[in-house]
Amino acid sequence: MSEQAAESTVEPTIEDWPEQPYLAVTGIVTLETIGTVARRVPELLAHLAAQGIEPAGAPFLRYRVIDMFRRLEIEAGIPLAAPVPTDGELHCDVLSAGRYVTHTFVGRPEDHIPVIGAIFTWAEERNLAWDVAPGEEGEVWGGRLSIELSGSAVGPEVNALTTKFAFRLAD
Repeated sequence: MSEQAAESTVEPTIEDWPEQPYLAVTGIVTLETIGTVARRVPELLAHLAAQGIEPAGAPFLRYRVIDMFRRLEIEAGIPLAAPVPTDGELHCDVLSAGRYVTHTFVGRPEDHIPVIGAIFTWAEERNLAWDVAPGEEGEVWGGRLSIELSGSAVGPEVNALTTKFAFRLAD
Protein backbone atom coordinates (compact mmCIF):
# COMPACT_ATOMS: atom_id res chain seq x y z
CA MET A 1 0.00 0.00 0.00
CA SER A 2 1.44 3.35 -0.96
CA GLU A 3 1.29 6.39 1.31
CA GLN A 4 -1.02 8.07 -1.20
CA ALA A 5 -3.38 5.06 -1.15
CA ALA A 6 -3.30 5.04 2.66
CA GLU A 7 -4.22 8.73 2.85
CA SER A 8 -7.21 8.24 0.57
CA THR A 9 -8.58 5.32 2.60
CA VAL A 10 -8.03 6.56 6.16
CA GLU A 11 -11.00 8.18 7.92
CA PRO A 12 -10.21 8.18 11.64
CA THR A 13 -12.73 8.93 14.36
CA ILE A 14 -12.38 10.52 17.77
CA GLU A 15 -13.56 8.38 20.68
CA ASP A 16 -13.88 9.19 24.38
CA TRP A 17 -12.26 6.39 26.36
CA PRO A 18 -12.60 5.74 30.09
CA GLU A 19 -9.58 4.88 32.20
CA GLN A 20 -8.52 1.28 31.45
CA PRO A 21 -6.39 -0.93 33.73
CA TYR A 22 -4.24 -3.53 32.00
CA LEU A 23 -1.68 -6.27 32.58
CA ALA A 24 1.60 -5.77 30.72
CA VAL A 25 5.18 -6.69 30.06
CA THR A 26 7.65 -4.04 28.89
CA GLY A 27 10.52 -4.27 26.45
CA ILE A 28 13.11 -2.02 24.83
CA VAL A 29 13.21 -2.92 21.12
CA THR A 30 13.92 -1.68 17.61
CA LEU A 31 11.52 -1.72 14.67
CA GLU A 32 13.04 -5.07 13.69
CA THR A 33 12.60 -6.65 17.14
CA ILE A 34 9.09 -5.48 18.14
CA GLY A 35 7.97 -9.10 17.84
CA THR A 36 9.98 -10.07 20.92
CA VAL A 37 7.50 -8.14 23.07
CA ALA A 38 4.41 -8.91 20.96
CA ARG A 39 5.11 -12.66 21.28
CA ARG A 40 4.71 -12.39 25.06
CA VAL A 41 0.93 -11.89 24.85
CA PRO A 42 0.30 -15.64 25.47
CA GLU A 43 2.31 -15.32 28.70
CA LEU A 44 0.00 -12.51 29.84
CA LEU A 45 -3.09 -14.53 28.92
CA ALA A 46 -1.73 -17.59 30.79
CA HIS A 47 -1.14 -15.45 33.89
CA LEU A 48 -4.76 -14.28 33.80
CA ALA A 49 -6.10 -17.78 33.10
CA ALA A 50 -4.17 -19.16 36.09
CA GLN A 51 -6.07 -16.69 38.27
CA GLY A 52 -9.42 -17.35 36.57
CA ILE A 53 -9.54 -13.80 35.16
CA GLU A 54 -11.04 -12.96 31.77
CA PRO A 55 -9.47 -10.19 29.67
CA ALA A 56 -11.61 -7.05 29.32
CA GLY A 57 -10.59 -6.53 25.67
CA ALA A 58 -8.21 -7.38 22.86
CA PRO A 59 -4.41 -7.55 23.28
CA PHE A 60 -2.45 -4.44 22.33
CA LEU A 61 0.98 -2.94 22.00
CA ARG A 62 1.45 0.36 23.81
CA TYR A 63 4.23 2.56 22.49
CA ARG A 64 5.56 4.51 25.48
CA VAL A 65 8.78 6.03 24.11
CA ILE A 66 9.61 6.23 20.42
CA ASP A 67 12.85 7.01 18.65
CA MET A 68 11.99 5.21 15.39
CA PHE A 69 15.57 4.94 14.22
CA ARG A 70 17.14 3.87 17.51
CA ARG A 71 14.85 2.35 20.14
CA LEU A 72 11.27 1.96 21.27
CA GLU A 73 9.94 1.29 24.75
CA ILE A 74 6.77 -0.73 24.30
CA GLU A 75 4.41 -2.87 26.32
CA ALA A 76 2.36 -5.87 25.33
CA GLY A 77 -0.87 -5.46 27.27
CA ILE A 78 -4.22 -7.06 28.05
CA PRO A 79 -7.14 -4.86 29.24
CA LEU A 80 -8.58 -5.76 32.65
CA ALA A 81 -11.72 -5.00 34.63
CA ALA A 82 -9.46 -4.27 37.64
CA PRO A 83 -5.75 -4.60 38.46
CA VAL A 84 -4.52 -8.11 39.31
CA PRO A 85 -1.65 -9.49 41.41
CA THR A 86 1.56 -9.76 39.37
CA ASP A 87 5.05 -11.18 39.68
CA GLY A 88 8.33 -11.09 37.83
CA GLU A 89 8.33 -8.86 34.76
CA LEU A 90 4.54 -8.59 34.63
CA HIS A 91 2.95 -5.41 35.96
CA CYS A 92 -0.37 -3.59 35.98
CA ASP A 93 -0.83 -0.08 34.70
CA VAL A 94 -3.65 2.17 33.50
CA LEU A 95 -4.41 3.78 30.15
CA SER A 96 -5.49 7.34 30.84
CA ALA A 97 -9.04 8.38 30.09
CA GLY A 98 -9.36 10.88 27.29
CA ARG A 99 -10.07 11.50 23.65
CA TYR A 100 -8.36 9.08 21.27
CA VAL A 101 -8.06 9.30 17.49
CA THR A 102 -8.76 5.78 16.24
CA HIS A 103 -8.72 3.97 12.93
CA THR A 104 -9.22 0.29 12.16
CA PHE A 105 -7.14 -1.19 9.35
CA VAL A 106 -7.24 -4.63 7.72
CA GLY A 107 -3.95 -5.66 6.17
CA ARG A 108 -0.35 -6.64 6.57
CA PRO A 109 1.91 -5.18 9.29
CA GLU A 110 4.21 -3.74 6.61
CA ASP A 111 1.34 -1.43 5.63
CA HIS A 112 0.96 0.03 9.13
CA ILE A 113 3.52 2.83 8.73
CA PRO A 114 1.76 4.52 5.76
CA VAL A 115 -1.60 4.16 7.53
CA ILE A 116 -0.19 5.76 10.69
CA GLY A 117 1.27 8.53 8.52
CA ALA A 118 -2.18 9.12 7.03
CA ILE A 119 -3.70 9.29 10.54
CA PHE A 120 -1.10 11.92 11.50
CA THR A 121 -1.88 13.92 8.34
CA TRP A 122 -5.63 13.73 9.09
CA ALA A 123 -5.04 15.05 12.63
CA GLU A 124 -2.68 17.80 11.45
CA GLU A 125 -5.29 19.01 8.94
CA ARG A 126 -7.71 19.41 11.87
CA ASN A 127 -5.15 21.09 14.17
CA LEU A 128 -5.32 18.25 16.68
CA ALA A 129 -2.45 17.85 19.16
CA TRP A 130 -1.19 14.51 20.47
CA ASP A 131 -0.48 13.63 24.10
CA VAL A 132 3.27 13.44 23.42
CA ALA A 133 6.34 15.22 24.79
CA PRO A 134 10.05 15.13 24.02
CA GLY A 135 12.13 12.94 26.31
CA GLU A 136 15.77 11.94 26.68
CA GLU A 137 15.21 8.64 24.85
CA GLY A 138 12.64 9.85 22.29
CA GLU A 139 9.01 10.96 22.10
CA VAL A 140 7.09 10.07 25.28
CA TRP A 141 3.49 9.18 24.44
CA GLY A 142 0.60 9.35 26.89
CA GLY A 143 -1.40 6.87 24.83
CA ARG A 144 -0.36 5.29 21.54
CA LEU A 145 -1.61 1.80 20.82
CA SER A 146 -2.05 -0.82 18.16
CA ILE A 147 -4.79 -3.24 19.16
CA GLU A 148 -4.93 -6.63 17.44
CA LEU A 149 -8.64 -7.27 16.94
CA SER A 150 -8.38 -10.40 14.76
CA GLY A 151 -6.09 -12.29 12.45
CA SER A 152 -2.38 -12.78 12.96
CA ALA A 153 0.77 -10.81 12.19
CA VAL A 154 2.32 -14.02 10.83
CA GLY A 155 1.10 -16.99 8.83
CA PRO A 156 -1.85 -17.40 6.48
CA GLU A 157 -4.06 -14.84 8.28
CA VAL A 158 -1.57 -11.96 7.78
CA ASN A 159 -3.61 -10.31 5.00
CA ALA A 160 -6.69 -10.35 7.25
CA LEU A 161 -4.94 -8.88 10.30
CA THR A 162 -7.35 -6.33 11.79
CA THR A 163 -5.58 -3.65 13.81
CA LYS A 164 -7.12 -0.68 15.58
CA PHE A 165 -4.74 2.24 16.02
CA ALA A 166 -5.41 4.63 18.91
CA PHE A 167 -3.59 7.87 19.69
CA ARG A 168 -4.49 9.95 22.76
CA LEU A 169 -5.09 13.64 22.13
CA ALA A 170 -3.64 16.30 24.41
CA ASP A 171 -6.10 17.66 26.98
